[in-house]
Amino acid sequence: MGLLVLVLAAGFLVYSLTVGGVGSKPGGYDVTAKFGQVGSLAPGAAVSVAGVKIGTVSEIKLDPKTFLAVARLSLDPEVKLPSDSTAKITSDSLLGGVHVAIAPGGAADDIKPGGEIDNTQGAVDLFGLIGSVMRPQGDPAATPPATAPAPAANPAATAPDSY
Repeated sequence: MGLLVLVLAAGFLVYSLTVGGVGSKPGGYDVTAKFGQVGSLAPGAAVSVAGVKIGTVSEIKLDPKTFLAVARLSLDPEVKLPSDSTAKITSDSLLGGVHVAIAPGGAADDIKPGGEIDNTQGAVDLFGLIGSVMRPQGDPAATPPATAPAPAANPAATAPDSY
């Protein structure tokens, strides 16, 4: 019975590593991308082009000089991205989960291993956006003043009561 449990556990381990893509495509190359806001992006998140997974986020750290988040992306060695590609952090669904989506550019030269994706768009804070629409926080002086009462009627411009 104990041996059966160990064999099943080993089978599940092999299956999860195969499906998760761990250990696949050895010899991939790394590129970096700098974002102003990464939201809940974490190492291990998917990197995709046209919805197809081409790599993972391997590391996220803060650049102490620019205060930008620097994400290191490990990409499939078979996928060569143009040097003017754009990296964008997008949500998987409304329930959470984010990944990096790359839109390939049209440049003739490719991003070299160790290179950087210059065009980036950080994560959008969906709850902050909804909150700002629901309760705008503007300058009270910018709100229009209350309507003033109508001016009194000019007696010369009014019609007489009887003719």
